[in-house]
Amino acid sequence: MPPETAVDDKGGVRLRGLLRKEFLQILRDPSSLAIAFAMPVILLLLFGYGVSLDAKHVTIGFVADHPDPQSESLLGAFRHSQYFSPQRLPDMQTARRALGRHSIGAIVHLQSDFTSKMLSGQRAPVQLIVSGVDANQARIIQGYVGATLQNWIQQRLESSGHRSASPVEADTRVWFNSELRSRDYLVPGLVVVIMTLIGALLTALVMAREWERGTLEALMVTPITLREILFGKLIPYFVLGMGGMALSLVMALWLFQVPLRGSLLVLVLTSALFLLVALGMGLLISILARNQFLAALIAIIATFLPAFMLSGFIFDIGSMPFWLQWLTHLVAARYFVAILQTLFLAGDVWSVILPNAFALVVMAAFFLGISRLMLHKRLE
Repeated sequence: MPPETAVDDKGGVRLRGLLRKEFLQILRDPSSLAIAFAMPVILLLLFGYGVSLDAKHVTIGFVADHPDPQSESLLGAFRHSQYFSPQRLPDMQTARRALGRHSIGAIVHLQSDFTSKMLSGQRAPVQLIVSGVDANQARIIQGYVGATLQNWIQQRLESSGHRSASPVEADTRVWFNSELRSRDYLVPGLVVVIMTLIGALLTALVMAREWERGTLEALMVTPITLREILFGKLIPYFVLGMGGMALSLVMALWLFQVPLRGSLLVLVLTSALFLLVALGMGLLISILARNQFLAALIAIIATFLPAFMLSGFIFDIGSMPFWLQWLTHLVAARYFVAILQTLFLAGDVWSVILPNAFALVVMAAFFLGISRLMLHKRLE
């Protein structure tokens, strides 16, 4: 047998032994299984049901200075809307106190001459007072109240035999998320954020634990090569991470009912690319910080927070300052959020998928390459 073949065979035996050792350690160590499988379930349930940009069943105060059939009709329009839960209040003083206590989100006020002005063809104003504590919620309430009023007016005109005075009628079509469910938009981003944290923690904490126990140092003095060490660490946790990713995707599809309009194969391949980036970041963290507490802290600060804040999963990148928009290009989750949201809601849009997948390839090569350069078979 040629010497090169013998060396390759020995390397293969060492790698298989290291992989077997890692898989046995995973089975005997419940923390790795908890990170890969329990954490996605818990975080997806918490974030999936707790985080929502939909304003539904908003409690508003309805005040009519002179109740009559017209004000009752308008109140009924708000009651039949899925967006509001109106409360009839006796006067504006009571309504203002309720708004100050945050027991209602807005006040709709009809003055005593509302009906007379409307029936006589005069301008009949409707006063809307919105709590601006949550600026985004306030803008949503303004839009929904305006739409409800417009629909009510249109129905009154049609019931009286009059056509709308407006010469232009908008015919609206919503693409990609026709039901306007924020969950369909948020859950793919949640999968990205959760897998960023899980991928980084899997390698960071496990390797930091080995540094603390001295088992990795013992491994360094064996004939095993650095490349075999890297493969021996990455392959088991890559398999574990893909299992966690699969569980997250199953929950997204069947529990949260998020549609998947793109290719499942593309989804699997891009998920594998992103997981390599996350594992590479965790590996680099474990090399720099050989302490479990410090590794966990760095993983949360360096991976989870940027993925949550700067990936575009909740906050629109285009609305950020220019320098912060530039900084988001250093966050791997940004690219995977764009890929997942496209695959789930729009389909195989290659002009989005390919550039972002290429960015993930570059980042995976960077983090794994830096980890290889910084890992030495020295014990200092």
